[in-house]
Amino acid sequence: MPDGMTGDGASPAWSWDLRGTSAPVLVQVRRWASRTLTGIDDAHLGDVLMVVTELVTNAYDHGRGPVEIRLGHTRTPCLVHVEVDDSSPDHPAVAAPSQTTPGGRGMLIVAKLATAWGVREHPGTGGKTVWADVPCEAADTEPRTP
Repeated sequence: MPDGMTGDGASPAWSWDLRGTSAPVLVQVRRWASRTLTGIDDAHLGDVLMVVTELVTNAYDHGRGPVEIRLGHTRTPCLVHVEVDDSSPDHPAVAAPSQTTPGGRGMLIVAKLATAWGVREHPGTGGKTVWADVPCEAADTEPRTP
């Protein structure tokens, strides 16, 4: 697998600074990801957008707000690598959904849609990067810069 697609710290190709934003920016984040990843078919793009939404939402809800989102893409194998930085040291966890408590399903969704996901800590800042690799079969063109 190419460097940067496994959460190993290499830099993906596209990024967006989200410092100072609030949850309503999620619509714009999804549009940005859609415009950036033009070569991915709609069925797989929907999975990617769900993972993007869940990771950014988790950063707002549990990580003191997102700092940055990054996307990377490989064609063979077809994978979209999503990274979201936040300033909290707390790791996300996959939890069993509750019928009495709203929320709590985000990382379960990420775990189901991604081939792998994980966390890279940033000891110098106290923050972290949460990343996920989402398969995108049937992509036949390269992403373009928005």
